[in-house]
Amino acid sequence: MPCSPYASKGLKEDEYVALEDFLHAIVNGLWRTFWRKSGPLPFFLSCLRYPGSKFYAVEKAISRGRLEELHGLALISKSGNDLKVHWDQVVEFALFRQDILSGNESRLSASCICEALFYGVQILISRSLSKSRTIGSDSVFLMVFDSKFGAVVKLGGDLSKLELNIADPYRSVGQWIKCHAEVLVSSVDRIWNRLGNANWGDLGTLQIQLATFYSIIQWNGPPRKSIASLASDHSFRLQKRRIECRLAENENAIVPYQQAGHQHEEIVELDHSDNPLVKNATRLKLKQGEILLLEDQQQGQKSFQIQESFIGGNYFLYGATSLDYPTQLLALYVGAHASRLEPSWEDMSLWYQVQRQTKVLNILNQQGISSKYLPELIASGRILHSGPCKKQSPSGRCDHPWCGTPILVTYPVGEPLSYIVARDSPFSSDDALRCCRDCLAALRSAAAANVQHGDISPENIICVFDMQGTRNKVLYIPISWGRAVLEDRDSPAINLQFSSSHALQHGKLCPASDAESLIYLLFFVCGGTMQQQDSIESALQWREKSWATRSIQQHLGEVSPLLKAFADYVDSLCGTPYPVDYDIWLKRLNGAVDGSGTADRGKMIEEVTMTLRLADVAESSGTSGGGT
Repeated sequence: MPCSPYASKGLKEDEYVALEDFLHAIVNGLWRTFWRKSGPLPFFLSCLRYPGSKFYAVEKAISRGRLEELHGLALISKSGNDLKVHWDQVVEFALFRQDILSGNESRLSASCICEALFYGVQILISRSLSKSRTIGSDSVFLMVFDSKFGAVVKLGGDLSKLELNIADPYRSVGQWIKCHAEVLVSSVDRIWNRLGNANWGDLGTLQIQLATFYSIIQWNGPPRKSIASLASDHSFRLQKRRIECRLAENENAIVPYQQAGHQHEEIVELDHSDNPLVKNATRLKLKQGEILLLEDQQQGQKSFQIQESFIGGNYFLYGATSLDYPTQLLALYVGAHASRLEPSWEDMSLWYQVQRQTKVLNILNQQGISSKYLPELIASGRILHSGPCKKQSPSGRCDHPWCGTPILVTYPVGEPLSYIVARDSPFSSDDALRCCRDCLAALRSAAAANVQHGDISPENIICVFDMQGTRNKVLYIPISWGRAVLEDRDSPAINLQFSSSHALQHGKLCPASDAESLIYLLFFVCGGTMQQQDSIESALQWREKSWATRSIQQHLGEVSPLLKAFADYVDSLCGTPYPVDYDIWLKRLNGAVDGSGTADRGKMIEEVTMTLRLADVAESSGTSGGGT
């Protein structure tokens, strides 16, 4: 961005070109990182002179001498071979002005907010009139820039409540914004430093990237790769670099060195391939076909072969088979590396997925809870690495980078609901009822041991084929029990889209919290529109509005009257100390799913032991404490 204090026509040309490059870098980076690494970019940037005018490329506007008339840049979604740009194709809009500050205060001026809202209303109305097929078309992000600062304005609302008066449309829109719209304005932060370079790591630029990220989600759906998975990969790269640059024991140098054999202090090139620490660092990610030896402190050693990688979310998950029973695919979780230099958010997520989930599953086993709707703990313990091990005790660790890494093996393996919905489409009535029944059955079984899941979300519910039935009969099984609540001091996971209102407000679960999260999950898998939330406050506002207007019940009622009735029941329990009556609802759901309404069948959860137990493997971990 030009940083000259003197205004000129040439300077404004450079400013628009710099703004276009800045926005293009953000869009291209987000798309290549989260959606597709290759292929054409489905967006382009275009500028406009005034509302209703044609869209121009920046270079074309400059060549035609219309630069002074430009108001900003729009991110446009490509629409087939139609070269003409329409307002309903605008993904987000960036307003560019000479000064966006309100006097000497670090906040947006009223005129900037009003102009941004003007363009926002035009975009929302255009989308509504053209029935634009965006996932979340009832809101739009608007960015406001000058040559130094930037901010984000978010406008959303139900346009069906806009009572348009043709004689005075502006007053009508103003009244709609005042009474029915939601307007959020971010702080004003510096985007470009004194040298004209973008401050990519600062809050101002990050909030622009986040607004663009959510705007792309509105048009193209959830990303293929989550932010948490990127954080996990970043943690892995940092750990690899730490191992490569491990501190010497008697020196402060941060590079590997050889002490003997170089008496004349000449510069020597080191062969990193000969460094065993560097070699083993690459094994932090397992490859197909690798054999993993697991040590259970009480039951001995078990071997597993990696079949495929399911790296996603914030943990390392693989498909593996036991060498003793190679026909059954298992889920193998790799925990946080034992030689981390300091705690981190990623490490804690891995700890919940492996060590604490092992503890929870062991508690369920010890209480005699066994259900086909719950994951089965097959093995847990620590990795045994190749070569000599110099650990001083069975629970100790040597300096090998893999020594002591915790492992958890569970059964079964399936596809998460988030992937199924993104790939196939919203659930049918039968699938939604079965999903509700299966999840309630799992929650009912866990509640018998005073365990609440605490992290119900599409990523944590998998779909698997029923081992006792045909391929057309599926089971929906809640996994990732590491954030389960066992006692009052435990805190559940916080998910702005799927956590219960009580969890968001108090950081604790009420007895109906898991059922409330299940309602949000059913709303999502049945095609309900769930806005991307950027704060706990906005998430609570969405919940309050959705329950008050009964939009969740109405949408589920279009899928199944039984789901609507269940949503009404959960609404009456939210935030209260009263538990969910699982028996009565399982009786009704069993009747709807299986066509049987007998009382005995409804009141009894199928506490069925898995058909294929992998007997020896399961015995080795049922009472193991090696992974806790």
